[in-house]
Amino acid sequence: MRALTVLPERRGSLAVTDVPDPEPGENDLLVDGVAVGVCGTDREIADGDYGWAPPGRDRLVIGHESLGRVRDAPSGSGFAPGDLVVGVVRRPDPEPCGACAHGEFDMCRNGRYTERGIKEIDGFASRSWTVEADYAVMLDPRLAEVGVLMEPTTIVAKAWDQIEKVGARGWFEPRKALVTGAGPIGLLAALLGVQRGLDVHVLDQVADGPKPRLVADLGATYHHEGLEEAVAGTRPDIVIEATGVSQLVFGAMANNAAYGIVCLTGVSSAGRHVEVDAGALNRDIVLENDAIIGSVNANLGHYAAAAHALAGADLDWLGRLISRRVPLERYEEAFTPHPDDVKVVITLDG
Repeated sequence: MRALTVLPERRGSLAVTDVPDPEPGENDLLVDGVAVGVCGTDREIADGDYGWAPPGRDRLVIGHESLGRVRDAPSGSGFAPGDLVVGVVRRPDPEPCGACAHGEFDMCRNGRYTERGIKEIDGFASRSWTVEADYAVMLDPRLAEVGVLMEPTTIVAKAWDQIEKVGARGWFEPRKALVTGAGPIGLLAALLGVQRGLDVHVLDQVADGPKPRLVADLGATYHHEGLEEAVAGTRPDIVIEATGVSQLVFGAMANNAAYGIVCLTGVSSAGRHVEVDAGALNRDIVLENDAIIGSVNANLGHYAAAAHALAGADLDWLGRLISRRVPLERYEEAFTPHPDDVKVVITLDG
């Protein structure tokens, strides 16, 4: 079987190689791969920045943004051949820690979790794969062309869940939300904000191309001239920061409304320095009861919320998030960015 594999921490080792056909266990689904999405994490693994092969192996099958069709399912699993499914990325640690023991493996405390296509478990960039029935999520059949967006949607489903939980510490009736960054995470975060009936604003650096049109067609407002333009008039009650750009991270903290919540989903590069008036920032956060939270990964509840959000979205709009579809054997094209890319997908089903 052909699969996209890498020697972790070795730049230039990404290649399509032959791997053994998957052998499903007693409670596993056997799935024919349809597609995998390519994201920044995949590019960092391909660049040799990190990644962990399964124990006793040299190469890791990458790909964590999955989409497949069930070929075979165990009796009583709730799945049947032909079902459209995605695989959950993270698995709880073996001890487990308290969070993992309560089904919140996205909040693992000791870091001993494993992740499909990233850490110690093969991913989904192969012609077929297996997944435990308990870690498979069924999608609406109408999402066959766009279901590969499920995993990034789980990330923002968790972000919104965390925001709403923090907001519930007191009276909270948000009206305006700002999303910084119009990549897949930012656009999907904006989608979920619009679905909640909020006045959503999206800030990105490009002035033309598909991103402004996608935001406008969502019913949100697009900004490209900077943070001051995006927060003019009414400051946002909620900010979802999806770039990791240091200036925007601190700018979001300083420019939200009173009792504002800033949720950080972008990962900043270390070693970059910005000047910040820490005293003024601390004063504003404390005196306005602001909250700053970080959010990463997702648990089974967030997968269910993401599936619901995608099923309720405009399918044409979702389809326009996918800029290019590249066959597995031409994977290099998927890892070569184009100026107008939003989401690039590798197809697995020929």
